[in-house]
Amino acid sequence: MNNKEIPEYGKYIKKYDKNNNLIYYKDCYYFIERWREYDKNNNEIYMKDSNGVEHWYEYDERNNRIYSKYSNGVERWYKYDENHNRIYSKNSYGEECWYKYGKLGNIIYITEKEYKEIEFRKKEKEYNSRTKCSRFELMEI
Repeated sequence: MNNKEIPEYGKYIKKYDKNNNLIYYKDCYYFIERWREYDKNNNEIYMKDSNGVEHWYEYDERNNRIYSKYSNGVERWYKYDENHNRIYSKNSYGEECWYKYGKLGNIIYITEKEYKEIEFRKKEKEYNSRTKCSRFELMEI
């Protein structure tokens, strides 16, 4: 292959459906193609690439992704807070992740202990706003 046969780096072919969802993608430099399907809410529910990799996705009534399955057999489940922020995920290997968000909206991975402390502080603040209860009294509730 001479230099004239090598495709230009960064050249892509993209096709969209009537809802402006990306349904086809081809990277002409890396020779990879991807096909995607969407549900009626424009959530991506399936992806397949030219290497045979496949992904399946499911969503809740609020359009949060709650389940992913990959062609290598790995599955992942997700939980969200009332603001649609992902707060927890677990995969089929048993690995778990808890999340919080920085001031810029960036995801920060935290431990289960840190997550529980954050949730405790939220409940404590809410409870204290309704009563004059101390932290030690709250722990007994």
